[in-house]
Amino acid sequence: MKRNLIFLLLFAVSAVAVSAQVRPPLPRPSSKAAVMQTIATTDVSIAYSRPAVKGRKVFGDWPTKVEGEATLDDGRARPEGAPLVPNDHIWRAGANEATLFTVDSDVLINGQELKAGKYSLHMIPTKGDWTIIFNSDDGQWGSFSYNKAKDVLRVTTKAEWVADSKEFLMFGFENVGEKSATAYLRWEKVKVPFTVEVKDVVGATMTKLKAYIAGDTTDAQRLVNAAGYAKANKLADQATAWFNEALKVNDASVAKKETFGNLQRKATILLNLNRGPEALTAAERAVVVGKADSTVTKAQIDALEKRIADIKAGKQ
Repeated sequence: MKRNLIFLLLFAVSAVAVSAQVRPPLPRPSSKAAVMQTIATTDVSIAYSRPAVKGRKVFGDWPTKVEGEATLDDGRARPEGAPLVPNDHIWRAGANEATLFTVDSDVLINGQELKAGKYSLHMIPTKGDWTIIFNSDDGQWGSFSYNKAKDVLRVTTKAEWVADSKEFLMFGFENVGEKSATAYLRWEKVKVPFTVEVKDVVGATMTKLKAYIAGDTTDAQRLVNAAGYAKANKLADQATAWFNEALKVNDASVAKKETFGNLQRKATILLNLNRGPEALTAAERAVVVGKADSTVTKAQIDALEKRIADIKAGKQ
């Protein structure tokens, strides 16, 4: 008896250890997939698994009434003829792990705010508007452990029923614009769209530009690129600060060795700081240095000389 008890304890420990392991890299009937779309500078991605129709009933009513928003993902408990995705119940919007929605800056989903982060994405199909759920538990398997208390956002959308049937579930993006796009789920004869709009394109871009500059504080061109964007978007104080920092970094490069590139960059920076006469001096010096450098092309020299003429004419 004691020996049997020890065996059972060892078996239990082993079972717990196996369940805690990363799932083995074995083929799955519903293969993994992912789609990514950049909107302005915001990356939006959806990782999911792709179940197939295989002649089965996909959407519809459950044969018996089930109270609440229980998940009915478990195919082993599905009565014969019951739909894979029953109305009015939580669905993982795919197969295997719950679908993962990731966004790296704040967005609006169907007009409602969603903070940057990772979310499990679930849906509740109905005969009318569907509910799309963004839940903070981003590592769950299916919707089995779904907890409504962890919902971050729920939005509704109108599902579209189409003529052609899509055998394998897929997500995609369409209507991509300067600050928004339409994400959609497509499976069997249903298409479920929702809009993703960048809440603050300039703010999100500026945050990324600061990280871009921090990646190499000795790169004057990074500072010029960032300052140019800030200036174009009327963020004058930040633009001036970045141009001044770029000038400091670039001057250190010029002090080591004058090149056509760093002198031309100095002229650009000085022009943006409204220091025209100094910019003209730097540009004219760049022409002299460039003509003595065999790696600088005639087209580059000609372009800079035209720019110098424009500076003298007050066109820049």
